[in-house]
Amino acid sequence: MRITCPICGERDRREFYYQGDAVALRRPDPDGTPEDWDAYLHLRDNPAGVTRDLWYHETGCGAWLVVTRNTVTHEVLGAVLARDAAGGAA
Repeated sequence: MRITCPICGERDRREFYYQGDAVALRRPDPDGTPEDWDAYLHLRDNPAGVTRDLWYHETGCGAWLVVTRNTVTHEVLGAVLARDAAGGAA
């Protein structure tokens, strides 16, 4: 899989570190139930199809990216700097 870093250009995915889904998790209240905390810490969706993921360009420029990709075909549909993705672009 190849990811195009907006700073460095197209690179092999081994230069990047996958961090997870690029959505904001809602942290439970400090006095939340054990079930709330268990879900927050351990339960994540694993969708088949288009996702937005957070990746770190570990052996490159050190940028955080939001990568839009298809988990079924492994096609990378786009990548933007995480700081620019707050508005939903990718």
